Amino acid sequence: MLTKEALIAYGADYTTGMARCLNKEDFYFKMIKMVAANEKFGSLGAHLEAKDIKAAFEDAHALKGVVGNVALTPLFEAIEEIVEPLRRGEDNDYAAQYAKIMDLKKKLDEMIA
Repeated sequence: MLTKEALIAYGADYTTGMARCLNKEDFYFKMIKMVAANEKFGSLGAHLEAKDIKAAFEDAHALKGVVGNVALTPLFEAIEEIVEPLRRGEDNDYAAQYAKIMDLKKKLDEMIA
């Protein structure tokens, strides 16, 4: 269940996220649900698999922004790990980092369900 306590246990910066959402918890939770439903999580994986570095960077950069806006710190940090190498056009094996991102997203999804 999506609660203040669950978000804090997840590692989110609840205070910052709330402040960015005008201290309205219902609005904050709505924004978190929208982030979790973002289709860029899936397209990031597809672009990484296809070695489309430019498109993968665009996905990762967009996700970093929306995740950062709601202060989901662990997910933000995991996405941040791949943004700069992708920005530089590095054709690395991003499988482990993507798996970490998706594991954190799965925990978020379970919290929301």
